[in-house]
Formats: sequence, structure tokens, C-alpha cells
Amino acid sequence: MLPAEVITAIADELAAAEHDRRMVPLLTARHPDMTIEDAYAVQNEWRRRGVASGRRPVGRKIGLTSKVMQEATGITEPDYGAIFADMVFENGSVIEHARFSNVRIEVELAFVLSGSVSGPGATVFDVLRATEYVVPALEILSSRIEMTGRTIVDTISDNAAMGGMVYGGNPVRPHEVDLRWVSALLYRNETVEDSGVAAAVLNHPATGVAWLADKLAGHGDRLQAGEIVLAGSFTKPLWVHPGDTVLADYRDLGTVTCRFV
Repeated sequence: MLPAEVITAIADELAAAEHDRRMVPLLTARHPDMTIEDAYAVQNEWRRRGVASGRRPVGRKIGLTSKVMQEATGITEPDYGAIFADMVFENGSVIEHARFSNVRIEVELAFVLSGSVSGPGATVFDVLRATEYVVPALEILSSRIEMTGRTIVDTISDNAAMGGMVYGGNPVRPHEVDLRWVSALLYRNETVEDSGVAAAVLNHPATGVAWLADKLAGHGDRLQAGEIVLAGSFTKPLWVHPGDTVLADYRDLGTVTCRFV
């Protein structure tokens, strides 16, 4: 493990980068011995400071769960990050592009939990029993660490590149639809840019949530009732710019959209 003062210094650096909307050099290039546990220690310090400043945690995001995302980043291991209430936007929101860095959009399903899920050994069935609703969502990616050559350690330290999320469409009970076959068309300014199916996320999007419960157990934590969990993207990241309107059409589950200004 890196010394505590180094963890704190990295958290300071990333907090400044988030405030100034800029990127910092790769952590792994400057700290070649940095481990995944070090990275989660940095992320936890960032989350702790958020809570201390009055931000309200509402859930978690899972990243790098599909082959399309792993191929897009060159990273083959999933990761997770924290979601605060001020990161969550309603369907149709107009969002300030400048509040994020390197803005990209992903298409996902969000699980809204009515019960807790604990690991180790969490299963898809545990997740489905604990899920009240599944709802369409767009994840807004924001990177505070330079993107070329990033490793899983850089990504985790960067709160898994979580910037925000937009939820919308039609919430459904998990037993009312075959979640593996939920699909979506991703539009940018009325043009289809990508499409995907939720089974691309570890063969079932609930598998990602079970993975997260197991990972949290290793850090003495668990998923709680009331949390929102973004299960991972089944499209590649789509770059967006000021003036762009993004819409994902999930057919029977409706649409979710936002506009960047």
C-alpha cells in the first residue's frame, strides 16, 4: 500500500482537477507500484470528503463490464465508483457541458434496490429479489486523469470516470421483462450512433450488481436498500459536445434524453 500521505496527496490533486475541469497526468506513470487497493483508498477518500461537505450518496456505478467497453478502454477488469445525489438528472434535463471533463455518454440499466445485497457469494437471484425497479439510464462520463494509457488503477482512482447519470423511460419490475434482451438505440442529434443489448453486460446486467456486492464485501461494505446501481454500459462511449442532444430509445421501456449546453 502507498503511504497514507500519498493517498491524501493524490485525492487532493484529483479534487483540484475536478474543480478546475482539467486532467492530471497518469497516476500509474508517477506511482508505478500503485495497486488496485491503493486506487480504492483514493476513491474512498474522495467519497468521504464528499459526504463531509454535505453531498448525499445515493448509489454506485459499475464500469467496464462489457466487451465493447473493455475493447474501448483496453481494460479488462470491472470497477466501481460512487454516485452522489447532485450527479443525478431527470429525463429531459438541460445539462451544463462545462461541469464535466472529456464528456462521453453510455447506455445502461439502473437497478433501484428495495433490499440490501451482501457478499461474498452474491448471486443474480439475490440481486433480482432485492430490486424494486429497473429503469433506463444514461451515464455521463467525466475523466480527471489523462486518458491515453490509463490502467484500471487510474480509472478506479478517478471514481470510475463517473460524472453523472440521467434516468427516464418506464421503470419495470425485474420479473416483468427479460433483462438480458433489453436493447437500445443511441441517438445524437437525431442520428443513430450506436446500439446494444443488455446481455452484453456479463451475460445479464444483474451479474454486474452481484459482482459489485462481492467487491464491496471485500471492503467491509454492502449494497443498501434505496440505492441506485448503474449496471454497466452495453454501448461504447459516445463523445458529446455543447449543443448536442442525446436520446436512447429502449422500445417498450421508453426513452431517456438530455441536452448539453
